[in-house]
Amino acid sequence: MSILERLFGYPVIRQLPPQHKKEVNKLLAELVKIGKMDDFLSTQPGGPFNVRCHNVHARKIGQRLNEIGGLELMQAARSHVKNKLKDVMAEHLDYCWQDIGEWQP
Repeated sequence: MSILERLFGYPVIRQLPPQHKKEVNKLLAELVKIGKMDDFLSTQPGGPFNVRCHNVHARKIGQRLNEIGGLELMQAARSHVKNKLKDVMAEHLDYCWQDIGEWQP
């Protein structure tokens, strides 16, 4: 995250219409909460994790971000997670979002 992004936010988010910007900010907060509480990956399925051990809610958030702003918005969300939760959680998110839009871990 650059200094400009720290000061003004991600350009892809700043350029969104107000209703999408509000939704995206809520989704980003939810991603951080998931990362802190449950993680994006598990060693076994069940509960909040699907058969591939990916957090179901985090995947739904990734799908919605993809609908709103595509790969660029997903990348901004990943950077936000990395900034808030560090590298390991961002890497877990990479794998959780496999096969969503153009996302490639």
